[in-house]
Amino acid sequence: MAKTVKELFDLSGKTAIVTGGSRGIGKEMAEALAEAGANLMLCARRAEWLDETVEEFAAKGFDVIGKVCDVAKPDDVQAVINATVERFGAVDILINNAGTSWGAMPEEMPLEQWQKVIDVNLTGCFLFAQAAGREMLKQGSGSIINIASIAGLTSSANGPFYAGYVASKAGLIGLTRELAASWGRRGIRVNAIAPGFFHSRLADAVIDIYERSIQENNVIPRVGEEGELKGITVFLASDASSYITGQTIAVDGGMTV
Repeated sequence: MAKTVKELFDLSGKTAIVTGGSRGIGKEMAEALAEAGANLMLCARRAEWLDETVEEFAAKGFDVIGKVCDVAKPDDVQAVINATVERFGAVDILINNAGTSWGAMPEEMPLEQWQKVIDVNLTGCFLFAQAAGREMLKQGSGSIINIASIAGLTSSANGPFYAGYVASKAGLIGLTRELAASWGRRGIRVNAIAPGFFHSRLADAVIDIYERSIQENNVIPRVGEEGELKGITVFLASDASSYITGQTIAVDGGMTV
């Protein structure tokens, strides 16, 4: 018998890892998964923000733990996987959200800044997908959601200019397709969300410059609001999207139409 809609979106008993889960859209997506019933492992680079979010979520009744992690370091990544399996017994969902950026014209981009962005935004996502994927392959199921960006789909002569970020997000969209193709017949789905402009520590400096343009030109004429990534996150993590893999879904108010 087919599942009801409530059953399709129910994540009770599932365990999710959310990288960059202590603030901004990572925190929002983690909260959405927990509200749908999932256990949480949050990881972030800064212990003070991580501890605060873990405490806040625990006070809401979520089953949540946290671990400091640099996603570009394989040992840190594996330590998160190990701690998750030790505590919850499995890894069912991975949200590859941790990211960084650096703005500069291409001719002026310092190589070390290019490399840092690629290491976190692309290599870090691969390392986490690889480590989580090994656990998911053992159980024959799992959902990986990579947080790309509309910057991986489109650019503008008016900027912002951030070649490393754009390259990393376009690469992540390609990686999403390849992982989906590699693991789809073994029970793992891999999709990507490409947010448009949402307020966050990373995006606010750019939003301040471009908000008026967004209001004038976007199909939905505003910046994304808090909570508007929750639905797509639970959808892609849950059985509601059981026949969807390898896709990148833009959540951008129509910016890329």
